[in-house]
Amino acid sequence: MTARRILILITLGVLTWSGIGPFDRATWWMEVVPVMIALPILMATHRRFPLSIVTLAGLTFFGVILMVGGHTTYARVPIGFWVADAFDLSRNHFDRFGHFFQGFVPALLARELLLRTSPLQRGGWLFFLVCSVALAISASYELIEWLAAILGGDAATDFLGTQGDVWDTQWDMFLALCGSILAQLTLARMQDRQMADEHRP
Repeated sequence: MTARRILILITLGVLTWSGIGPFDRATWWMEVVPVMIALPILMATHRRFPLSIVTLAGLTFFGVILMVGGHTTYARVPIGFWVADAFDLSRNHFDRFGHFFQGFVPALLARELLLRTSPLQRGGWLFFLVCSVALAISASYELIEWLAAILGGDAATDFLGTQGDVWDTQWDMFLALCGSILAQLTLARMQDRQMADEHRP
């Protein structure tokens, strides 16, 4: 079985689990919609436009974060409570973890797409633009949360996951930016090797 099929099976398995008795069904839908959109697209285009394994693994990992958060809501993910107890933290930081990877994983995807579909070359401008794309995605998500708060009122509290932090939006975007920087510093060479291997005659 190929790595791609394993990643698809992991995603489908966690998606099925997350949909069984979630804490709040509306929150679950809002959290897993990106997975439900991305998975069919990736499956339909994998032969014509195969992504590197590192990018696919990142997308799978981020999808798992979304689905776990959707199942319990981010403020109630058990591992977040364990970490909070272990380090004497005042809140469940699983959502912070999620927003870090909201920058990390889109950076990998954006970098690969820009290198393969645009004239951009490796270097400073690519690094900057990938960070900008990841930060724009994070900001867009914060706008969606803002809209959910306006339309849903108190019912949107679980989706927002602010846990009373007035700086939650700023923290979310900052962590996404940090994630986009770290992704490029740590995985760019691996991604380049995998892209080269994928398209070697």
